[in-house]
Amino acid sequence: MAEKSLSPEEVKQILKAGLPQDEFKNRKVLLIVPDHTRTAPVGQVFKEVHASLGSVAKQIDVMVALGTHPPMSQEAICHRLDLTLAEKEKSYPKVQLLNHAWDDDQALVEIGKIPSSEIRDLTGGLFEMEVKVRINRVALEYNELVILGPTFPHEVVGFSGGNKYLFPGISGPEVLNFFHWLGAVVTNPGIIGKKWTPVRKVVDRAAALVKTRKWCVSMVVRGDASLAGLFVGTPESAWEKAADLSAQLHIIRKKKPFRQILSCAPAMYDELWVAGKCMYKLEPVLAEGGELIIYAPHLTEVSITHGKLIRRLGYHCRDYFLKQWDKFKDESWGVLAHSTHVYGGGTYENGVEKPRARVVLATGIPEKVCREINLGYRDLKTIRKEDFANREEEGILLVPKAGENLYRLENEHSA
Repeated sequence: MAEKSLSPEEVKQILKAGLPQDEFKNRKVLLIVPDHTRTAPVGQVFKEVHASLGSVAKQIDVMVALGTHPPMSQEAICHRLDLTLAEKEKSYPKVQLLNHAWDDDQALVEIGKIPSSEIRDLTGGLFEMEVKVRINRVALEYNELVILGPTFPHEVVGFSGGNKYLFPGISGPEVLNFFHWLGAVVTNPGIIGKKWTPVRKVVDRAAALVKTRKWCVSMVVRGDASLAGLFVGTPESAWEKAADLSAQLHIIRKKKPFRQILSCAPAMYDELWVAGKCMYKLEPVLAEGGELIIYAPHLTEVSITHGKLIRRLGYHCRDYFLKQWDKFKDESWGVLAHSTHVYGGGTYENGVEKPRARVVLATGIPEKVCREINLGYRDLKTIRKEDFANREEEGILLVPKAGENLYRLENEHSA
């Protein structure tokens, strides 16, 4: 594991070596970046890449790989790039800042299909269905696609990064929904922090349909947002190296599970749709019958994009949906997946749902809404972080900034 963070000069040299100027002469280049819900020095890397390639490339633009996250304003994208609007206009006037639009048919183009026989093989027999592959139409107007993003343990794909920035980052809803539900069927504990998952295989297969040349700058980030590692290459090769380092850096081992966890959401998680990571990353160390509290005073939204549907469906375990599949099969599979990931494991037998553990919201979301969506509620005013600190021997865990580091038990292995 890298003992020290990379210096600015080391970052510059890695990028220059990995993205040779000669390969980008007179080329139209699209940089694909994460939104604000990922910790990473995206601005630093963007500026270095632009400084190196801006003089030789025909055009360099930026697209935010939103998946289904809400679109960002020009000011918000600038902030992601560590720029003010004024600095952007002065130093990068020709750079277009673009949002992906997953639900706009006019913004998407079909590039192929993954046949049902391949889906059966890729998923180990879990699914046998054809998956249509659509991607952002504008992205294909470029000669070079360069992914700039971090790699962390991830609840749906195993480790984030690499081709995930294309699928589902800038994909249509077909891959996006299939991708999420496949991960949910395998389950979060069965996926998270593992490299070679069925979902990763589907993502890489979809990316193979993109004939534009693809590059990837994979960042591995410390808690202070400094770079522990930076890998440049194809999306597959750069991601694989980043995932190996992330496994060393971002997985925290605990001796025994905890009966109560206070999981504190950072401000970058501004809706439960993303603050659910405070559950995903801690579910492996949450004891049977235990309680996990997502503590987020700033959080008032379930989901800007999917809130109405979530409030209708509620949060449930996987088997609640699978054992009533005829009732739910036509709903958004991505939303069903999110529901199961936040709720966690459980059973559904004879019309009765029983959670493995309890998830409670201590947020700005009203108690009535929490009950409506089938999650617990706790008044923010009753919680003091210090009451949860230094009590691990009692089975109580405080996580001051949850959502990126994965917690696992020492005797549990990942692959």
